[in-house]
Amino acid sequence: QLQASGGGSVQAGGSLRLSCQASERIFNIQTMNWYRQPPEKQRSLVAAVTTGGNTNYADSVKGRFTISRDNAKNTVYLQMNSLEPEDTAVYYCNFFVIGTFGTPTNYWGRGTQVTVSS
Repeated sequence: QLQASGGGSVQAGGSLRLSCQASERIFNIQTMNWYRQPPEKQRSLVAAVTTGGNTNYADSVKGRFTISRDNAKNTVYLQMNSLEPEDTAVYYCNFFVIGTFGTPTNYWGRGTQVTVSS
């Protein structure tokens, strides 16, 4: 239901912009998030943005990555600058929803590969 795009291969110091859009309208989204999973490592949170626009970043990407969202389009973006080989991973978008009766639900995209060469 979430479609991510924008991954690819770049050299260190380069930039990429990831996008993630819901294929149909999703209501009551609390946060839109980007996670990543490097090879043979666990998935971890990279950046998050609330409905009100408050953001949170992993220490390793602060100052280099910027998350933003378009609520009207149900879309979240991740602008990645000054990329480093350590940023190589599969990136997943996630929408965290609180349903009508307070039920939490996570929506996940399929993941997009980002490869940074030195």
